[in-house]
Amino acid sequence: MTKAEVLDFIKSNYNPENVKGMARFGISPVNTFGISMPMLRALAKEIRKDHALALELWKTGIHEARILAALIDEPRQVTENQMDKWVKDLESWDVCDQLCGSLFDKTPFACQKALEWSLRTEEFVKRAGFVIMAALSVHDRKADDEMFVEFLSVIEREACDERNFVKKAVNWALRQIGKRNSRLTPLAVMTAERIQEMDSKAARWVARDALKEFNDEKILLRIKK
Repeated sequence: MTKAEVLDFIKSNYNPENVKGMARFGISPVNTFGISMPMLRALAKEIRKDHALALELWKTGIHEARILAALIDEPRQVTENQMDKWVKDLESWDVCDQLCGSLFDKTPFACQKALEWSLRTEEFVKRAGFVIMAALSVHDRKADDEMFVEFLSVIEREACDERNFVKKAVNWALRQIGKRNSRLTPLAVMTAERIQEMDSKAARWVARDALKEFNDEKILLRIKK
């Protein structure tokens, strides 16, 4: 499938009601066509992996085209330079999450970029670092626990960021690491308890929400098993 064919598909399925609904969740209507994720995933399955097409689609700046680029790109062909360029283009949380959870977390640079981007000041770049941490805790079953222990220290360091899309990603990473296995659970709980004592509204929310999930009986049973 060519770039032109993909763009024709996106434009022909324009859904203004979906665009309005997305705007209510903080997604800009600019260059957005309201295509649902099931439709995009079906199209990605039809296209399969295509690094060259992914690069072309990303350059269009179209919201759905960029999500599709994240779904069809080949992780082994993604360069560090590409990651740095694409993350600077992020303007919405959903493209950020699809990019980091469907592509970037599968590259050899995932851990490096998670740590690096967690120090950045741009809201969506910083969010990307923590989304990668959350994604790695779910998808990378072979990773050593030490990597996630390091992530916990970063989460504690950055828990006071008051920006909505950052604090939610910090919380997400903390919760996912805490649910990864029985060794990391108590470490995540202790991290959350320290965060809860910080003089920051954002930090207290991050900790309170995580501790609530860690104390859920179903979660505790699953971790124990």
